[in-house]
Amino acid sequence: MPTLFHIHDPMCSWCWGYRNTWDQLRLHLDSEIDVVNVLGGLAPDTDAPMPLAQQHTIASYWKDVAAATGAQFNFDFWRLCKPRRSTFPACRAVLAASNQNAEQPMIDAVQQAYYLRAMNPSNNDTLVVLAGELGLDVDLFAAELLSAETESKLQMELSLRRELGVNSFPSLVLKVDDALYPIPVDYREHRPALAAIDSFLGMARR
Repeated sequence: MPTLFHIHDPMCSWCWGYRNTWDQLRLHLDSEIDVVNVLGGLAPDTDAPMPLAQQHTIASYWKDVAAATGAQFNFDFWRLCKPRRSTFPACRAVLAASNQNAEQPMIDAVQQAYYLRAMNPSNNDTLVVLAGELGLDVDLFAAELLSAETESKLQMELSLRRELGVNSFPSLVLKVDDALYPIPVDYREHRPALAAIDSFLGMARR
């Protein structure tokens, strides 16, 4: 079965900007294509506060993403939260939630918390709150969020991202048999990606 890998990070602003187009692409994909999310791991663990200059830089990225994609952002985050340059906790939250069949709901919850609700998904306590809002078993989620098994799974995802040759997010890679095909990411329109996928599938079937 052909596989479309979607390499992302739930705290990547460009992934948030791509979200509506990604949803449209998934709706139009051939049912034979298996869609797999791969966590890219944008920023590793740190307890250090984000320097003010870096806060300003990332806030400017949000403005760029909003202008390029139409995505909404709540800039109160930078006033109300204490940012850290750390997305691995949010990545682990997606993996822990997937054990309760809630991978996509947790991705949604993290993105909305970060970009719309001025909450900080770099903090484990925020992620536990989101799990509760999703109706998950919170005690199980909290334990798995910090477990060695979840960390091992995250490292496997990062290894897969490297095997796919991906260094930026979001990225799309189509795998047909043993061949890998990079798929263009258009932030406003799903059709170019869909056309590329159809083209590569057609080539593989010949």
